[in-house]
Amino acid sequence: MSRVSTTAAFCLSALFAFSASAAFAAEILIKDAKSQPESLAAAPDGTLIVGSASTPFVYKIRPGSTTPEVFIDASAEPAGTFFFGQLVDGNTVWSCMLTPVAGVTPVQRHTALIASDLATGKRKLRWELPGANSTCNDMAVGPDKALYVSDTANAKIFRLTPGATSAELYLEHRNLTGIDGLAFLNGVLYYNSVFFNNLYRIPVDAQGKAGAPVEIWMDAPVKGIDGIRIANGKMVQAENGSGKIHVLTLLDGDRAHVEVLKEGLSQPTAVEPGRGELWIANRGAGNIVSIPMPK
Repeated sequence: MSRVSTTAAFCLSALFAFSASAAFAAEILIKDAKSQPESLAAAPDGTLIVGSASTPFVYKIRPGSTTPEVFIDASAEPAGTFFFGQLVDGNTVWSCMLTPVAGVTPVQRHTALIASDLATGKRKLRWELPGANSTCNDMAVGPDKALYVSDTANAKIFRLTPGATSAELYLEHRNLTGIDGLAFLNGVLYYNSVFFNNLYRIPVDAQGKAGAPVEIWMDAPVKGIDGIRIANGKMVQAENGSGKIHVLTLLDGDRAHVEVLKEGLSQPTAVEPGRGELWIANRGAGNIVSIPMPK
């Protein structure tokens, strides 16, 4: 093959690859550019749930659709109410709802964990996190089917057992300072600190009691690590401070290899597998975008 034909073939191949990648990706504006989608979740049927950190709304995007519609309307709550973590568990949507305490400096918030029916939006449960100031941030379902909830303001993890109407304290530890994202991988609970850019695992003894968190050393710098989810058996993290999404490969000796999947985003705060893609809450741009799932 001549040099010209080789170059043409290469360009054609590159163009095809770019076109396939561009066609695969999606971008959905959530209300407007100021909607600040902070967390998102996906149901097995392709329904996407997206919470707003600037308004009292959670949005639903139905299977096959790219049009958000209001799923939870919390405008009757006190002024300034907004949403963080979202998680779909069966036919239940779990949401972290935060309401600023009026007239208090520095800022304090009251937080409620609420459960809604995925199909109808009907409220199933509301549980107020304890304390004068709390930050319900993220959630994960464990092998025991219990819901684990991070409280960033108080360095705590709560555990809500199936059928219970209130959660119990699962772990409080200084290494939980700045706790944000939670995820279970192979039965082990991992979390990160958005304050210190550290990743940890929580060991559990034979009686099921949580021990002191163990740091996982990452082999590349990260900035503002936020939401964590498991996609294709791999741990994926959002970096809100660097505009990146990366995948972690866990290694022996409590180490992890960092591989960047996507960069150039605007304050990405969450990731979620759904519709055969990996969805990203691109908070700074008011949208959610998708990229191919990690292999």
